[in-house]
Amino acid sequence: MQSDALSATFSALADPTRRAMLARLAEGEATVNELAEPFEMTLPAISKHLKVLEKAGLVSRGKNAQFRPCRLEAGPLKDIAGWVEAYRRYWDESFDRLDSYLEELQKEQPR
Repeated sequence: MQSDALSATFSALADPTRRAMLARLAEGEATVNELAEPFEMTLPAISKHLKVLEKAGLVSRGKNAQFRPCRLEAGPLKDIAGWVEAYRRYWDESFDRLDSYLEELQKEQPR
């Protein structure tokens, strides 16, 4: 994944409204009106959020008769998970070293 795409994904995920929309889409396709229901904002504002999600590759819109249902595209989320995984391994290894060090200290202390 290019860093530009990674930045676009993180930027899209930075907004709680967009994260809520993605959570809703994880349950299945939804129309713009269905996505807008829980929010107190205009449809044009919802559309702007959707455009950010689409640009990041997190959402796509289908064509079904007269409406265009939105669907989650999880590929960019998988890319972020892969990027974060390297740091998780780092922290796991650091905590393992800390555990070993603390065990050595406990063995050295007189009871």
